[in-house]
Amino acid sequence: MTKFTDLFESCSWDETSKSIYAKTSADVERALNSPQRTLEDFKALISPAAAPYLEQMAQLSQQLTLKRFGKAIQMYVPLYLSNECNNICTYCGFSYDNKVRRKTLTPMEIMQEVAVIKDMGYDHVLLVTGEANQTVHTEYFKKVLELIKPHFSHISMEVQPLDTEDYKELTPYGLNTVLVYQETYHQEDYKKHHPKGKKSNFQYRLETPDRLGEAGIHKMGLGVLIGLEDWRTDSFFTAMHLNYLEKRYWQSKYSISFPRLRPFSGGLEPKVVMNDKELVQLICAYRLFNEEVELSISTRESIVFRNNIVKLGITSISAGSKTNPGGYAVEPQSLEQFEISDERNAKEIAQMISSQGYEPVWKDWDVSLTKN
Repeated sequence: MTKFTDLFESCSWDETSKSIYAKTSADVERALNSPQRTLEDFKALISPAAAPYLEQMAQLSQQLTLKRFGKAIQMYVPLYLSNECNNICTYCGFSYDNKVRRKTLTPMEIMQEVAVIKDMGYDHVLLVTGEANQTVHTEYFKKVLELIKPHFSHISMEVQPLDTEDYKELTPYGLNTVLVYQETYHQEDYKKHHPKGKKSNFQYRLETPDRLGEAGIHKMGLGVLIGLEDWRTDSFFTAMHLNYLEKRYWQSKYSISFPRLRPFSGGLEPKVVMNDKELVQLICAYRLFNEEVELSISTRESIVFRNNIVKLGITSISAGSKTNPGGYAVEPQSLEQFEISDERNAKEIAQMISSQGYEPVWKDWDVSLTKN
């Protein structure tokens, strides 16, 4: 049975990159006027040739998003459970070679964090850990899910890739969504950034969404760490991955996130800097390519950028985020995974969304519809 790895191996990074940069204004106009956009159209929309068409792309993106999602913006918040990690990654504050005090939250500490998050108004939580299989493993996740399930209508998870059976075991405990970012689809550069640990296995990580699909997960999130490699080429491979998954695992839902490399303890300078206009271009290109996919923006981005992106295609947004275990209540000064940029609290973000005529949604709409 064909997997995404087979498709991926048939596609050259260099040839793909050349193809994107060779796109012309005629290709962009063809893509904009097409009723059903293809991966070739997506290449045109993320190409340098599309820059002069940004206003038109933004207007189309807004229309398509309103048609499919209305004016609802989903609110979510990360809950960091652990900064323990066995991987060496060049861009992450949790990297094994970063000599800091490690912490994994106990059940009591988790509930202290949950109390603060619930006070903020959240009903959608994203559980995050480093990748340390001896500490934060499937049994630990089961206990955490069992503990917090009564308090949230939507639980997402961003942890180390697991086997299909592990995902199947976690679903009955309340796991709804799994985010797994490839970081970069550039295989050689991936090895440079992940020299040690299980994460250094490019193939295993690449196959994770297939395992999620086989496990019947409700929703999966894709993305790359923007700045590790050429963002246009990386984004094309993400779109190709999304396209494959939607056809193969059509019962699952999908989301895309746009993390740009941010400062952390030990800092890696981005190889490629993506400016704000280019990020708007990419977000709009995804919406024009796929009307169904959810698009998410985090507190990595600036206040001004997040204020302006609400109407242009984004469907979910985090607020008041802490990127360290215990950051809300237990141990606010522990190591952060990365620095956030937008430090406004959840209420302020909700007010910003409302002031633009949109509705901040605290409860996942699928679940709330079935309960009412």
